[in-house]
Amino acid sequence: MKKYSILAKELLDRQIKNWDWCINGYGSLKTVITHEFIYDGFSLKVQFNPGRMTSTSAKVDPKSIKERKCFLCEASLPAAQERLEYKNGYRILVNPFPIFPEHFTIPKIEHLPQQITGNFGEMLELAKDLDGEFTVFYNGPKCGASAPDHFHFQAGTRKFMTIENDFDSLKKRYSVNDRLVDGVEVTMVDDGIRKMVFLQGTDKMAVEKEFYLIFNRYSTLKHLDEEPLMNILAWTEGEEFRVVVFLREKHRPARYFAEGTERILLSPASVDIGGVGGIPVEDDFNRITQEILTELDRSFCKPVICC
Repeated sequence: MKKYSILAKELLDRQIKNWDWCINGYGSLKTVITHEFIYDGFSLKVQFNPGRMTSTSAKVDPKSIKERKCFLCEASLPAAQERLEYKNGYRILVNPFPIFPEHFTIPKIEHLPQQITGNFGEMLELAKDLDGEFTVFYNGPKCGASAPDHFHFQAGTRKFMTIENDFDSLKKRYSVNDRLVDGVEVTMVDDGIRKMVFLQGTDKMAVEKEFYLIFNRYSTLKHLDEEPLMNILAWTEGEEFRVVVFLREKHRPARYFAEGTERILLSPASVDIGGVGGIPVEDDFNRITQEILTELDRSFCKPVICC
């Protein structure tokens, strides 16, 4: 059998040719404008991407979710959308509203809520099966998931997010705590803007164990009985798993709800905090400066670091 990374690329090639949503969505990437801001040891980008308006402005409150059909369930998928069956009860779908040059949504076939508990090991397995070609990411139900009622991962082209390229320099310059347990290196990173946990190891079960230790400690620190706000990235470098866990304070920054020129329509999720902020309104994009971007990112990444 072909590798899933190859099958996914072939799926995308077909859908770009025969599905109008994909033709339009991936065509719109040619019009995306990007600004890059350089910090000490890392960089952050913002993109003007009008094709992301639906996701950025999505209503994810319980009432709105209850009143709409689940767009990841079989009955709601467009007839033209091909399904690539994956193991463990998942399927791989081309995302027709892309951020990445190659962008996939990987939902569970069964309609189950978005929660990482019990599913993180499958995230690592998916990253391994995608063979280093794609980065897998998870948006929590209250910090970026536009379908908090239906469990899903997403995957996009490797090294598109700046944090993937800055991983080693961030770890070297901004580590505030680190430990090595059962071959897994756990590093707390605070770059002055984001609060992150880096995990590195070749043993999937050991990486999974360390993730759940951090998850439980963070839940306890935040005094929560529900999933704490976090976004997660996972990819492989050779035989090594690399994981970034972003610790969040809130979903959307104050400027998202502001009026007039103070408003910036940025609804940050994994990709945005990973270094590529998507802004669907051109005037908002044109107002972004390094100072404003720093303010925006700091405003929703303020939790106590735990390791």
